[in-house]
Amino acid sequence: MAQTLEFLTRQQATLTSIRGIVHTMKTLSAINASPYEQAAQAIAEYRHTLEQGFAAFAYRTGPLQIAPLQTERAQIRQQLLVVFGSDHGLCGSYNELLAEQVHQYALGLELKHEPVLKHKPQPLTLLCVGAQMNDALQALGLIPEAVLLPPASADGIGRLATELVTRIEAFSQAQGLHSSTVNSTAVGLAFTQRAEHHLRDPHIQALLPLDPSLLARPKRWDSRSLPDYNLPPDTLLSALLRNYLFASIFGAAAEAMVTENAARLALMQQAEQSVDERLEEVKGELNYVRQTDITNELMDVIIGHLE
Repeated sequence: MAQTLEFLTRQQATLTSIRGIVHTMKTLSAINASPYEQAAQAIAEYRHTLEQGFAAFAYRTGPLQIAPLQTERAQIRQQLLVVFGSDHGLCGSYNELLAEQVHQYALGLELKHEPVLKHKPQPLTLLCVGAQMNDALQALGLIPEAVLLPPASADGIGRLATELVTRIEAFSQAQGLHSSTVNSTAVGLAFTQRAEHHLRDPHIQALLPLDPSLLARPKRWDSRSLPDYNLPPDTLLSALLRNYLFASIFGAAAEAMVTENAARLALMQQAEQSVDERLEEVKGELNYVRQTDITNELMDVIIGHLE
């Protein structure tokens, strides 16, 4: 069925408007990703400073005795998993891929990237960041205990990280966070991280119990000034641990926002290409119809003149 000139003109105008919206969203995704990427880089430096603080504490005080994670798994009775997703759509299968990874983890399947977490402690409690991620988890039969709002900007990451640290403290229900690192509570972070060749990788990271290497005493201190402190050891260690949790959660949230915007950018690029291709087709059809109408009118004029 031949398309009318009026219909094709309306379709061209609609596609042009859609292309403008898609281009705007693509631009916003590229702009939004930059502050989150800067935040991820900054918190990585801060986390490195905290790791040096742990090393200085262990060098000055002596290594803290923490059993290997594999043996501690037998003592763990509770597991908390914080899942970072999106609150808005138009980012492809971003939430669904991570939700499937969490589902496999919940079923106790061996994960490719984190064999440390391959055995599921009982019970498993989920904290979800983002309404879209909540929908993806519930579609797989996983019901989060709470759904939190993701940061609206890079400035909001600190607010989210502080709230999650507070929830982890409440979840531990032990004699402080330090006690929970060696007793019955395990905490993990599930988020999408950047991978090689501009790819994205669903990832589950163990947060508590702490990796024993974090509090191992260095064999040598690379400075002529030996580390020292004047706070009570328990107070200093508690502060280091709380800030380490904050930095780790902050980094996971920032990484999740970077990859979310990258996923939306990639989807908008594909959509823009598809709209451009369809727009070219409509333009071609429009030119053909116009030319056909002009030819028909000319033929009518010529035939009328001959008659």
